[in-house]
Amino acid sequence: MADGNVNEIEFRDDVTVELIKSAASDADVLWAARVSTKGESSLAEIEADPERSKGLINFLMRDRHGTPFEHSSMTFYVQAPIFVFREFMRHRTFSYNEESGRYRRLEPVFYVPSPERKLVQEGRPGKYVFVDGTPEQYKLVTEATKESCRQAYRAYTEMLDAGVAREVARTVLPVGLYSSMYATCNARALMNFLSLRVKREDSAFPSFPQREIEMVAERMEEQWAALMPLTHAAFEANGRVCP
Repeated sequence: MADGNVNEIEFRDDVTVELIKSAASDADVLWAARVSTKGESSLAEIEADPERSKGLINFLMRDRHGTPFEHSSMTFYVQAPIFVFREFMRHRTFSYNEESGRYRRLEPVFYVPSPERKLVQEGRPGKYVFVDGTPEQYKLVTEATKESCRQAYRAYTEMLDAGVAREVARTVLPVGLYSSMYATCNARALMNFLSLRVKREDSAFPSFPQREIEMVAERMEEQWAALMPLTHAAFEANGRVCP
């Protein structure tokens, strides 16, 4: 959502996730798995028996034979607040290239939670839930966040205009600033990410992701499911556990 009071500053409550390129299909899982029995002829067996192929992928997922799911590649372009990236990069099985504030002037795009974002944490660590905030709380969050971001970006540009290096001037910017990156992974790494960053009642193991990184994960999962429908179906059928 754009901010009408300060023309140059943009406030958003969403994320961008685009699949830039991929070499990923269910066939990649099949030929990798069948090399143990078919050797180099496993490539010729991909289309031999679709139902048998579906069963093989489900078997691999169920019994957690994970390496056949590593023979694929997906590169996503992600725009999200910096605090999302700091959580994202804990997943060290991805490869990352993030834009650098040392080499370019950072754009004034900041995150403000949408009205649907739950604001209040109830309970103790390890056993808490988030619930809706009041209209007053949402108003406070929106106004305080916007004013803080305006002030921070004003200080940033003042330093740049005064000749201060970008790598120094950026120190005043908040983690709600949007950044962008390319993130590359294989299907096994992505399943590990999704098992931890998407909250689903049917998961074998519960996860409690922060909503903003879950927004990224949901969009990545949707695009991956279109590429590898049999693998995604097996992931769902077996409790969303990374093999």
